[in-house]
Amino acid sequence: MTITTRKATLGGLAALGVVALLAACAPAPTASSSDGAAASDFLPCIVSDFGGFDDKSFNQSSYDGIKQAADEIGVEFKQAESKSEDQYDSNVSSMVEQGCNFILTVGFALANATRDSAKANTDVEYAIIDSSLSNDDFSPLSLDNVKPVLYDTAQAAFLAGYLAAGTSKTGTVATYGGMQYPSVTIFMDGFADGVTYYNEQKGTDVKVLGWDKAAQTGTFAGGFDDISQGKTLSQGFIDQGADIILPVAGPLFQGTAQAIQDSGKDVAIIGVDSDLFETAPDFAPMYLTSVMKQMTDATKQIVVDASKGTFSADPYIGTLENKGVDLAPLHDWESKVDPALVKELDALKADIISGAITVESPATPQ
Repeated sequence: MTITTRKATLGGLAALGVVALLAACAPAPTASSSDGAAASDFLPCIVSDFGGFDDKSFNQSSYDGIKQAADEIGVEFKQAESKSEDQYDSNVSSMVEQGCNFILTVGFALANATRDSAKANTDVEYAIIDSSLSNDDFSPLSLDNVKPVLYDTAQAAFLAGYLAAGTSKTGTVATYGGMQYPSVTIFMDGFADGVTYYNEQKGTDVKVLGWDKAAQTGTFAGGFDDISQGKTLSQGFIDQGADIILPVAGPLFQGTAQAIQDSGKDVAIIGVDSDLFETAPDFAPMYLTSVMKQMTDATKQIVVDASKGTFSADPYIGTLENKGVDLAPLHDWESKVDPALVKELDALKADIISGAITVESPATPQ
């Protein structure tokens, strides 16, 4: 990685993953004054991945968004909660059969189910969280009735990495993922680059366990539902001296919290997707911050736009600039973090927004 005084270009090798990201980028969705379809004729629906709507992560945030939109529009909405991967196709199909004219699918695992349903039902509008579409050969695909909802989480994760490096007492931090998909590794890339940037600016040598950005190799739980595996991986990191851990694995952060409790050590968690201090308060004292995707706000606006007849298939990409991604407040850790470090984070955020610092991941949506 090469860093100049005002610009850092943070690159890497091609990510391993099954989803190809679209090249187009659209601004944040905005409401229109168009009346569009009558609210009484509009039926929005949502399909979760197997994490379920109470995952305290992206399924729950997306659910909150469609619920808020339905309340604002004054309509009911339908939902299908997937319990396993083999339910994705049938759950999306069931929403079509029940008359849904807008279907939100949550997570990259539903990309093919969304694609196939959208091809067969061109009069239905779709949005998919955390993925674009691809053909069977993984070449990029765009459909007029499918809106990809993507997040450049590397930007906010870069700030989290810098914060972790500046806060760590042991000089060792760690991260692990659920599975090696672009929407997971983009967090890990940004986090690792933030630590590297801190080291180059401060002349330190804070180490990152669990992820090698250049090689695109690291530690993964093998899924997003085995909390005990999250605990096992975290115990290993703690044993190696890590005092800040970034789990990018949905509810597996709960296993990380259990490992911290068992260790009796002063170890912090950096959450992902939502502000864990708010969504999972049982472990509130452990949260240094969270790398947030503002999915509730984006989802709500996309659904409202669709209800007004202003649906657009142009991808939405959340960034620091459009407030689609951000760091959560420090909450209980505010008194433990050097105020000077907080000011540095504010300056870094401004530099990323202005383009003075460029944060790049192989998984960055373009």
